[in-house]
Amino acid sequence: MTKAIYAGSFDPITNGHLWVIDKAATIFDELVVAVGDNPGKNYTFSMDERVGLLKKTLIKYKNIKIDQFSGEFLVNYALNEQASFIVRGIRNNQDYEFEKTLRYVNSDVCSSIDAIFLIPPRDFAEVSSSLVKGFVGTKGWQQIVAKYVPEIVLDKLINKYEEEVNAKRK
Repeated sequence: MTKAIYAGSFDPITNGHLWVIDKAATIFDELVVAVGDNPGKNYTFSMDERVGLLKKTLIKYKNIKIDQFSGEFLVNYALNEQASFIVRGIRNNQDYEFEKTLRYVNSDVCSSIDAIFLIPPRDFAEVSSSLVKGFVGTKGWQQIVAKYVPEIVLDKLINKYEEEVNAKRK
């Protein structure tokens, strides 16, 4: 049985993430989608919200487990999960160079875990969580963001934005 980890902050999960997850779920017997916590990032959604959105979005998959991790290297988390592979999405040259470096560092820590790089189709090549979050608040942002995230995520982003606007009015 082959097991892989696909980790990210998923703040928020995008259609590009979903493409990688869908492909990886067909390649591996079991896929752990792990929400990581990076203390250097400012998150729009809490860890619980990100995990919850993933659970709702990925409910149809029978071979996917949703988990979270914090304060450890991804390769060590993969070892603890007894996974043989780490799945990463590559959108552009910068992603490739970054992921290549991480792959080499990870192999220094544990050479038995391999990295698998998936390159999404052009439709998702420029989609990132940062890009999506950058649109929020701009006039008409909902129609643009709807193209890049699942509906449940769009609804959550709209609610979060409305809460922030209402809080500023008080």
